[in-house]
Amino acid sequence: TGTGKTFAYLVPALLNGGKVILSTGTKTLQDQLFNRDLPTVRGALKVPVAVALLKGRANYVCHYHLARNLVDGRFQSPQDAVHLRAIGRFLEITRSGDKADCPEVPEDAPAWMYATSSRDNCLGQDCPNIKECFVAAARRAAMEADVVVVNHHLFFADVMLRDEGMGELLPSCNAVIFDEAHQLPETASLFFGESVSTAQVLELARDTRSETVAAARDCVDLIEATRSLEKAARDLRLAVSAENARFGFAQLADNPGFHEAVAHLDDELGAFRILVESQAERSEGLAACLRRTQEIQERLTRWRAPENTDWVRWVEVFSQTLALNATPLSIASIFKRQLDGHPRAWIFTSATLAVGPDFGHYCRELGLHWLEPPPDTALWGSPFDYPQQAILYAPQDMPDPNSPVYPEAVARVAYPLIRAAQGRTFVLCTALKAMRRIHEVIADKLAAEQLDLPLLLQGEGSRSELLARFRRLGNAILVASQSFWEGVDVPGDALSVVVIDKLPFAPPDDPVLAARIEHLQKSGRNPFMEYQLPRAVINVKQGAGRLIRTERDRGVLAICDPRMLSKPYGRRVWQSLPPMRRSKVEAEVVAFL
Repeated sequence: TGTGKTFAYLVPALLNGGKVILSTGTKTLQDQLFNRDLPTVRGALKVPVAVALLKGRANYVCHYHLARNLVDGRFQSPQDAVHLRAIGRFLEITRSGDKADCPEVPEDAPAWMYATSSRDNCLGQDCPNIKECFVAAARRAAMEADVVVVNHHLFFADVMLRDEGMGELLPSCNAVIFDEAHQLPETASLFFGESVSTAQVLELARDTRSETVAAARDCVDLIEATRSLEKAARDLRLAVSAENARFGFAQLADNPGFHEAVAHLDDELGAFRILVESQAERSEGLAACLRRTQEIQERLTRWRAPENTDWVRWVEVFSQTLALNATPLSIASIFKRQLDGHPRAWIFTSATLAVGPDFGHYCRELGLHWLEPPPDTALWGSPFDYPQQAILYAPQDMPDPNSPVYPEAVARVAYPLIRAAQGRTFVLCTALKAMRRIHEVIADKLAAEQLDLPLLLQGEGSRSELLARFRRLGNAILVASQSFWEGVDVPGDALSVVVIDKLPFAPPDDPVLAARIEHLQKSGRNPFMEYQLPRAVINVKQGAGRLIRTERDRGVLAICDPRMLSKPYGRRVWQSLPPMRRSKVEAEVVAFL
């Protein structure tokens, strides 16, 4: 981490003279590559390379849907209406249409739903606004460019759905480079699977209603049917009382209300389809709504009666929506098919692909171990002087990680380090509940000692906003969860301590993980050593990578989990980390800080 991998692949990519697709882990990293790293390398090499940035369509303002929804004017809240008018003003001055360039409206504001298109509701070539369409313009620029920067979500959405304009890009390119490639197995599983969400159904109902008002106002039955469909979707969400949770299909076996709600939604979709069919010829928009209704109904039918036995069915519940998901247990054969279909250079890079010196775990997950000849692998150490620059601290006498007092113990370990470093600390937690409790305890300790250090908590602002504040303040403490473990760059003195509360094993009750464990056990393999431990090691390495970003950085990585010292596999974890000096003694660590 922090050693310039980006430059290492950009130099040959730009000198090669062919067409290159660069896929990154996040939109943040995508923007960093496009706005910072690419111009730097291109300028240094003095090569006339055309570069384009391509994001998913939900990132670009849609003229058609924005105009429709400004007229329709039915919103969840007054704030949505204010935001939508701001997006309308942005539309008049923007050249890219990219929502990242519209600071007045937060990127996660619900109003964007009314101002952008989705794969389902885009009218494509039949759209009256096709000439000024930002998505079409971004795709044209990508077709003409030598280097196109995308993200993994977009790459797979396209490979699987042939949707995001890369269907034409892939055949014409000479190389695909995946940065933050350790995220690929997770992202690919998402896209090689299928899902139906209540949000998709609500969006379908809303779009059908505005298309009916515009083109078939006399069909009152269809407007009524959109309301019944919305009710069926909301009833399905209410049939599961949890929030922000995942359930395997078997876990919902004794919830008859859930299965009734799924069946009722299926029935409503059937009746809805017949009505939309009767009006579909009256406009392009209504024809598109019919196509979407059919697709959602087909996915729902497959979810209720799956054709594949090696897929796992599960349900995810958010505060407002519920998703029915089906995920393949292994993506190796599907991913290998993609590689076979496109002969070119495929390059996978990340600070955390290997476990120790071994790439076997990664190659097996993506089916690369079946390739002939096998893939080339290489491992380069870091130029940083870790024994001098950093200490790995494993505190003694920690309670069991599942004990109810564990968060307090973590805060107790973190506090002397925070005091010694005068802030400048990340506390990274594996669960949101623990994160809030640790934040509370640290706040109390700061107040008791009247230490005036800024204390930030994930959720108080967007990720980029919190990071900007953390860098600007220079002496802050940020308590956050796993979304801050990756792709976060705070070089220099602003960050000197990273505290990790527990080894980040995925929760064993996660339905996809549980099914994969069972699948490996049936094949006579050891799921803990082959799957769970390597993934936890990769996660720890990502979290640790936040600490030393330049030759001058100094700092402490504290991993509070007692299993680091007490379990035989603890050695596998710390041996995979950079060769920092190790200590179990608080006084030594405080003196170093």
